[in-house]
Amino acid sequence: MMNKVLVTGGGGFLGSAIVRQLLAKGCEVKVAGRHRYEKLERLGARCLVGDIGDRNFTAQSCQDVDTVFHVAAKAGIWGSWSEYRKVNIEGTVNIADSCRKNGVACLVYTSTPSVVFDRGSIEDGDETLPYARRFLCSYAKSKVAAERYLLENISEELPVCALRPHLIWGPDDPHLIPRLLERGRTGELKIVGDGRNKVDITFVDNAAHAHILAAQSLHRSSRISGQAYFIGQERPVFLWDWINDLYRELGIAQLEKKVPLAAAYLAGWLLEILYDLARAKKEPRMTRFLALQLSRSHFFSHERAKKDFGYEPLISIEEGQRRLLESLKR
Repeated sequence: MMNKVLVTGGGGFLGSAIVRQLLAKGCEVKVAGRHRYEKLERLGARCLVGDIGDRNFTAQSCQDVDTVFHVAAKAGIWGSWSEYRKVNIEGTVNIADSCRKNGVACLVYTSTPSVVFDRGSIEDGDETLPYARRFLCSYAKSKVAAERYLLENISEELPVCALRPHLIWGPDDPHLIPRLLERGRTGELKIVGDGRNKVDITFVDNAAHAHILAAQSLHRSSRISGQAYFIGQERPVFLWDWINDLYRELGIAQLEKKVPLAAAYLAGWLLEILYDLARAKKEPRMTRFLALQLSRSHFFSHERAKKDFGYEPLISIEEGQRRLLESLKR
């Protein structure tokens, strides 16, 4: 039974959606993060301020809870390996250790499909795909290490599963949508490749719903412990059509100019070298990883999540777009 819950990274985009859904179900919710989040406190959550790299903080955070959603991570595709290792690997180890020491009943870990992205297109991929072995960003490399640690070493002692939602979006998105709008309005974004690549997208409330369903399943049985699951919408979308549809609704010029993948990949490689030499913290406009992500297809089967814990999207793509546009126009 899920009553007392900790959400790490609960002040973030996905984390706060999970917190809201948990509160709506009557759960007592603690949020572990680097800041206090007054909006969540007003809804009834309790905020714990600290760093998941601190074992004392994670140990205290995991006291008196029956469920942990480990959502906190250093995201993005640029930064030093040491930063990603500290947050995404060491922080995950601290959370898992603290769960075991405090007798937490189950742990749901937020992973990413990037753990299986090995530079080629993925079409209707499933959970039998192997982990990537060649990495173009520290984020993906660190998430592979963290997911493998949990699923291969911890699942017998602590019921745990990993969810891999793809391209989370929706109202109040602070990441994907603002960047698309900024680059569209400045005319900096161009279609990479032939523009016919299909990708999974995940409306934020659907991703949160999947997390809660997975936790409920772990409470009933350890059958899904040690497993990973891809999460997305009812169907993939053509990435560049989806972006242009958004631009059309917001009066932003349609994307028509195309850049060959080889050119974008080379530009990303050169920019990475220059930014490394300059020790720049700001992310380059293009990287090799981004060039491949923008040009390759990457969509997945969600049948395993449906079969094992009943996941189906609550919000359709069309309804999600309506809600997103309504919030943007406000």
